[in-house]
Amino acid sequence: MELNDAPSPQELNRLLARCNSDTYSPQKLSKALNNSFCNLSILEKQTKKLFGFVRITTDLGLNANLWDLAALKGQHQKQFLSVLIYQSLLIIRRDLPGCSVSIAAPSIALQILENEGFIVDPGGIRAMAYRI
Repeated sequence: MELNDAPSPQELNRLLARCNSDTYSPQKLSKALNNSFCNLSILEKQTKKLFGFVRITTDLGLNANLWDLAALKGQHQKQFLSVLIYQSLLIIRRDLPGCSVSIAAPSIALQILENEGFIVDPGGIRAMAYRI
């Protein structure tokens, strides 16, 4: 697990593409990584290959958000997602107490999120996105 040493935009886009997630221009992704509160990566020890990633943003007051949660498909995907979510919540509880937490997550992570106490669409609230 690597904290705050974000992968390059190209590495992250490769991971996102392999996970069937949206990818971004390198410029936008670089700006997002630089403006994040912190980033967590799961790397293979010897090759440093990126196996999982999540970034945390916050207003340093009331809200924290998890973005770009992704883990390579395979036998360890759910464990990687679980570790990323668990470690993110530890950081938020320690450094941002009292913040509400929201996340955009792949469907494979829903059960993991519910196990961590997340409520899917609380009070019927649904998130929406608009691609510019």
